Amino acid sequence: MIFYQKVNEEKIVGENEGNYMIIASLSIAPLGKGTSVSTYVKTVIEILKKEHVTFQTNAMSTVIETKDLETLFEIVQKAHIAVVAAGAERIITEIKIDDRRDKQVTIGSKLESLK
Repeated sequence: MIFYQKVNEEKIVGENEGNYMIIASLSIAPLGKGTSVSTYVKTVIEILKKEHVTFQTNAMSTVIETKDLETLFEIVQKAHIAVVAAGAERIITEIKIDDRRDKQVTIGSKLESLK
């Protein structure tokens, strides 16, 4: 079986269905709202829990594991909008994506490889 995602209505075809995983680092920073951002981080964490994705929050960002790019972008959009709804008037959202197509990887397997 072949998997694909739509980009400008064209198919991007991959050969390794089942070995596809997205791991992304997400940082959403509201500007001009004081020095503490914990309220906004908690808002984003609630979105991630509702989406039932694997994630790990650290001191600088949140690492998210999704099955594909479409899912990732939908979740990032929901998180960004939730921060706006929480009162932020200006937001910087940064995403770093590890799109590995040659083998199945997870947050846990990446951390395990460091041991």
